[in-house]
Amino acid sequence: METDVIRVFGIVQGVGFRPFVSRLAKRCALQGSVCNKGSYVEILVQGKAARRQEFRCALEQEAPPRSAILKVDAVREEREPYDDFQIIDSAKEKGDIFVSPDIAICDECKKELFDKTNRRYLHPFINCTACGPRLTILDAMPYDRERTSMGEFPLCPACYDEYTHADTRRYDAQPVCCNDCGPEVYLLGRSERRRDAITAARHKIAAGGIIAVKGIGGFHLCCDGTNEAAVQRLRTLKRRPVKPFAVMMKDLETARRECIVEAGQEQILDGHEKPILLLRKQKDSHLCPGIAPGNPSVGVMLPYAPLQLLLFTYDDDLVMPDSLVMTSANESGAPICRTDEEAVTELTPLCDVVLSHNRTIRLRADDSVMDWYDGSPYMIRRSRGYAPLPFFVGHSQGEVLAIGGELKNTFCIGKNNLFYLSPYIGDMADIRTVDALRQSVTRMETLLEAKPAVVACDTHPRYNTVAVAHDMGLPVIAVQHHYAHILSCMAENNYLEPLIGVSFDGTGYGDDGTIWGGEIFTADMHQYCRSASIKPFYQLGGDASAKEGWRIAVSMIYALTGCNTEKTWRKVQDLQLCDEAQLQAQLFLYDHHINSVLSTSAGRLFDAVSAIAGLCRASTFEGDASMQLQFAAERWEERQGIRPVVPVAPQQGKQRWLLPTDVLVTELVRRRLDGALPEQLAYDFHVSLAGMIIGAVEELRHSTGRTTVALSGGVFQNRLLLRFTDTALQDRGFTVLRHHVVPPNDGGIALGQAVYAAMNRKD
Repeated sequence: METDVIRVFGIVQGVGFRPFVSRLAKRCALQGSVCNKGSYVEILVQGKAARRQEFRCALEQEAPPRSAILKVDAVREEREPYDDFQIIDSAKEKGDIFVSPDIAICDECKKELFDKTNRRYLHPFINCTACGPRLTILDAMPYDRERTSMGEFPLCPACYDEYTHADTRRYDAQPVCCNDCGPEVYLLGRSERRRDAITAARHKIAAGGIIAVKGIGGFHLCCDGTNEAAVQRLRTLKRRPVKPFAVMMKDLETARRECIVEAGQEQILDGHEKPILLLRKQKDSHLCPGIAPGNPSVGVMLPYAPLQLLLFTYDDDLVMPDSLVMTSANESGAPICRTDEEAVTELTPLCDVVLSHNRTIRLRADDSVMDWYDGSPYMIRRSRGYAPLPFFVGHSQGEVLAIGGELKNTFCIGKNNLFYLSPYIGDMADIRTVDALRQSVTRMETLLEAKPAVVACDTHPRYNTVAVAHDMGLPVIAVQHHYAHILSCMAENNYLEPLIGVSFDGTGYGDDGTIWGGEIFTADMHQYCRSASIKPFYQLGGDASAKEGWRIAVSMIYALTGCNTEKTWRKVQDLQLCDEAQLQAQLFLYDHHINSVLSTSAGRLFDAVSAIAGLCRASTFEGDASMQLQFAAERWEERQGIRPVVPVAPQQGKQRWLLPTDVLVTELVRRRLDGALPEQLAYDFHVSLAGMIIGAVEELRHSTGRTTVALSGGVFQNRLLLRFTDTALQDRGFTVLRHHVVPPNDGGIALGQAVYAAMNRKD
């Protein structure tokens, strides 16, 4: 019998796609089958030609909202006739694999959760074909219950009936369960379980306590976001003096009351990914100051798991705050806790009770974090809800692994044209995070059925990630850090032609053994040339220089005075950068080249200017000083208006153009000593630095003819510098590539490493 054989590729597993196909086929009076093949869904339809055409059109137009169809192949064949339409057992076949991220609770499940007449009333694990955990519970593909951690929970008769009948919302929903057959919540080390455990946790929050709560991809630490004492206690216990905490708000109404919600942001806040979104606080916000000290914005997310909703609303008559601190539960530098064993060891000293459950998390997935730029999302941390959705990059073949960066680590697996960035892992200074990286790589390789032929890593000889790469027994391809940033921006935009790349970040290992970080390349997918950089300076004091911007400021001032100790001391004293003993120690390092290294780090330049302006001498977390510099500049812009960016001609160096940042620092020091306001200096610094970037890029356009520019690196998390640079480049006729859903920081470089390895591997 004539049969349409349709193969659908993309996110079509774990999103209710097969039940949707079954219902659609019955609506169109067609016979046949739908089967999950692992790498795609195969549909066979038989019936009248017009009805088959109707089916084919509706397949893409009416697909489930959580699905993402990337490609549909269709052929006609002769097959044995079918009597009806069936969902048949999965049949594994090789090919591209698409794993669904975890999906936030849908509106229908939310209604059932609080419907007293529903049998899943207040069920902490309610889900359906349109929502619930996916990646974090998955053992292997195809996505079926027995290959998830929900396979440990046999279905009760009622759930089995829903699971097997096409007219229900839970038809073929793999995590389906209810209060009778699903996981259960409990307090670690205590007797309370189920509703008693939830009520006890709510009591603790309402009384000003701190709880740890197990979510979809790991644990959170949670307390009342309107209680300053509770927030400060959490800061003390977590040893996190000022770094902002994320806040989970009860609903959109609460978010609008506490924050300014711009057009388009509601769809992100309340969409099925539900990331943390950075929003500007209302002037009359009820959030306590300790949430984000000195920061005009706060990271806001809405509840995405049923258990989180139950912390806000339950039938125990408790009055609860509608804004809760919800920060990743881990010791500083360690990965987010995933198991009860980790929670007992690491979290019990940080909280009063631990609210856990017995659904196993197979793969960690921290919360995604987004900023907002030019009316659209601007990713800061890509994880839950987005990973491991792949990126398509043409002209690449084979299978590769990229191990990523040392900070904000993610890794990437490439299979032919598809590149899968992992969920966020963390900073690799802690051996626990290194172990988490190894475990996550193994699990992702299993899920994606990947057998990489090469592994890519950074060029830094002492990174833990580099050691991990060399331990894998595969050929290693080292990719320069800042070049990987540019490649990641090119890959996200699927741009494969030569361009100019502006890579501004903290520190990375340069080809000449110095520290790079303020670099402008001419580059393509195969090679790069360091065509320009900021003016080099000496970083003094090793790792301390990355945290204490005053050290960089002292080094720069000493060089600018011609290494005159007396002149330097007068300026340093007037700027209140350090005392005389500290100055003498720094100058000794400089004069004797001890614990000092030549640097072009843009991040450290920001730190130095922040110290000179009197905003921040030393950072308590990465980016602290530069953030304060940005906020001060934005305050000045709000009061004074916008000054146009004017190109600043670079200096001709021996090997590359040099941005005259030394001249800029000299001027900022002079103006600060003359009494200029910190906010004005901060604003002028941003404008001037953008002008220097434009000037260098203009020179490279003149010499190369290239008119496309990629902006990448952690410094471009700074929306003000990004806007000044992006706008000025476009005004001058450049095509600007920037990041959208791949972080500009080190959380995105694995994509660049992987694409380079795929396109330059030697078989």
